This record gives sequence, structure tokens and C-alpha cells, in this order.
Amino acid sequence: MTSLTTKEGSAPGTQLGWILLSAVAPVVWGTTYIVTTHVLPGGHPIFAAFMRTLPPGLIALAWTRQLPRGAWWWRTLVLGGLNMAVFFPLLFVAAQRLPGGVAATLGAVQPLIIAVLAVWILREPFSGWRSFWGVAGVAGIAMVVLGPEAALEPVGVLAGLGGAASMATGVVLTKKWGRPEHVSAMGLAGWQLTAAGLLLAIPALLFDGIPARIDAPAWAGYAWLGLVGALVSYTVWFAGIRHLSVTPMALLGLLSPLTAALLGVLLAGETLAPLQLAGFGVALTAMVAGQLNPTWKDPR
Repeated sequence: MTSLTTKEGSAPGTQLGWILLSAVAPVVWGTTYIVTTHVLPGGHPIFAAFMRTLPPGLIALAWTRQLPRGAWWWRTLVLGGLNMAVFFPLLFVAAQRLPGGVAATLGAVQPLIIAVLAVWILREPFSGWRSFWGVAGVAGIAMVVLGPEAALEPVGVLAGLGGAASMATGVVLTKKWGRPEHVSAMGLAGWQLTAAGLLLAIPALLFDGIPARIDAPAWAGYAWLGLVGALVSYTVWFAGIRHLSVTPMALLGLLSPLTAALLGVLLAGETLAPLQLAGFGVALTAMVAGQLNPTWKDPR
């Protein structure tokens, strides 16, 4: 038989609800590419990452009025660095140096990295089922986004893999450390976003600087990426991590490049060939199948 995997003792209906809620986060993250390329000033990736972290982080702190205590000061710095301060700039570097399809495919390996780290750090049993669907998901994403112009530039490839490894490690450590009972998911998101923004502040000013002109659409883009693409989505994501196993949850991340490709069709006039449509089906199948936990019992 098969079952969905979640925190022990959770009812199936509750579990499905957490899966659907958590899926909102990668769907929102899938809007990052089109917002960045069509709205934000070009050539300022670290500044964009800074704007996506510190302002919403401070808003969350003001709203929740919750600050870290004890070990959570250094844990917040580590998690904010891995999930955001390192991940966001590497994501932008990969997007700038590689065709979007290559960058998206490299990012799709994150569930496979999480599957390995979950065994090592969380002591979860290795799941051949989910590893298989993780590989299938990467293949499906490659079918959707890779084209004949795909090229492998070494720095871009390293940035793409480094970003995937950084956030994968952050997700697993977030699961391992949990969050204090008195702290909400938004509070945890606010801690990490603020920490990431502080880590990015000096590099943003030294290497990027402030764009010479930020027009109204660009401000709207920063607001979307910060308030919805970071604060809301990470609040949802961290709430889901508390209730779901990280390996199947990571497969929900396949929704991010799929959303980006779909937005390209709807808003940028792109088209999808039959092979790409087939890739959509493979990736979605992998994502759904990866939520299942096959168990075989003796019928006697």
C-alpha cells in the first residue's frame, strides 16, 4: 500500500493540507525569473538579494516582536546564510551566466541533495523510491527547459550547484533544529531574512552598488520578491517543514521551474513543444509520486 509521509501522528487530511500549502512557496519562487528579467534593473544581483531579505525581515520582526534567544542567535545566522544570503546571489550568478534552462535544471537537483543529507544529518532511512522520483523530476525539468542553445559555463555551473547545495543544507538543518515553541513560522522567517540581509548589506554596496535608477515597476518588483517571494513564501515553507518530511517536501520544489516556464508562455509569448509538454507530465508525476510512502505488507 502507499501513504503520504508527514509528521508522525498527523491525519491524512491534515497532511494533504500541509502539502498543498507548502506547494505555494515554490510556485511563488517560480515568478522570480520573469520579475528579475522584465522589471528589475540589470547587473545588480547582490543588491536584489539584499532588497529581498532585509526589508521584509525587518517588517516580520516588527510584526511578530520575537527575537532569537540563546543558541538561536548563531543558528539564525547559519540558516539565514544558507537559505538566503548564499543561495540568492548564487542563483542570480547562475541565471546570468547560463541559459535559464540549464540553471533551472541544476536547481532541480536539490531534492537529491536533500535525500542524501537527510540520511546523514537527520538519520532518516534512505528511500530508493523518492531518489528515483528525484532523478525523474530532474529529467522532466530538463525536457521542459533545456534547448539547443544550452551551454555549460564552469562558473555558472558551480554557482547553480552551489546554490542548490546551500539551500538543501539549510532546509535539512531547519528540520533538524525545528523552531522554539514560542516562535511562529513568520518569526523564524523574519529572523533568517534579517540575518541574510545583514550578511548581504556590505557586499551589495561594495560589489553592486545602488542602481542609478529605480523606477516604479522596479520598486513593485522588489516589493513582490520581498513581501510575497520571501516573507510569505518562507513563512509557508518553514511551517510546512515542521509538519512534513524534508525529502518528499523538497520534490515540491519542482514547481518552481515549471511555474517559470508556464509564465514564459502566458506572459512572454513563449511556446512549448511536445517534448516540453511531456517533460511537464514527467515532472508533475515525479512530484506527486514523491509524496507517497510505499509500504508492502504481507497480505496474510
